[in-house]
Amino acid sequence: MPQRNNSGEIQSVQTAFQILEELRRRNEASLMELTDAFSLSKSSIHNYLSTLEGDGYVVKEGSTYRLSLKHLALGGKARHREQIYDIARDEVTDLAEETGEMANLLVEENGKGIYIHRDHGPDAVKTDSYVGQRVNLHSTALGNAILAHLPEDRVDEIIEQHGLPEMTENTITERDELFERLKRVRTEGVAFDDEARVKGLRCVAVPIVNNDDVVEGAISVSGPTSRLQGDRFRSELPAKLKSVANVIELNITYT
Repeated sequence: MPQRNNSGEIQSVQTAFQILEELRRRNEASLMELTDAFSLSKSSIHNYLSTLEGDGYVVKEGSTYRLSLKHLALGGKARHREQIYDIARDEVTDLAEETGEMANLLVEENGKGIYIHRDHGPDAVKTDSYVGQRVNLHSTALGNAILAHLPEDRVDEIIEQHGLPEMTENTITERDELFERLKRVRTEGVAFDDEARVKGLRCVAVPIVNNDDVVEGAISVSGPTSRLQGDRFRSELPAKLKSVANVIELNITYT
């Protein structure tokens, strides 16, 4: 019988997912590396890995384990449940091509932002972000664009749940300062991230709001501070993003 912790969660299921997360983080790992990462015996970790391998979620190559491509099917299925993904995907891809930078599509789930689509323009820089990654909403332009259109009590719930951790010296870590920022985002219709999550990276984002005034997600363009500056950062990209968002919102309304 699997043990349950005080919150009623099945501990063995939780451990299996933690092993999968560790493999995602490392890309691949040996049995000994995973044993060292968890407070479990070598035989217990081996049993978890054997079960995950048997069910097709883990692949063993020599002495190392990695995630299987089966996760693509699960992630793809979940992603297509988000109507905004199917509607906005091509627009975001075009945005990356036209700006030459990285274009992103983010939605909120359980108080975190999840990248559900990203595309690299010809000049885009490499970052640590990836499709499926969960990020704090307060430290990104995308997250600010979403938070600005959520009820105040919902924003407070998110702060209570996830806090306002500092990512860089430019990250907002105080509630009052964040709410002032969100007020400005609502007024201007655009959010700016000036190295708030990653040093050397700026981002411009706008919300996607449906006909019922509910925020569906946000789109953005991000790039190095050397290229995202002046009028391009403060005027040109915001105007472009608002135009693309308008197309997406119309398609959501009439789909």
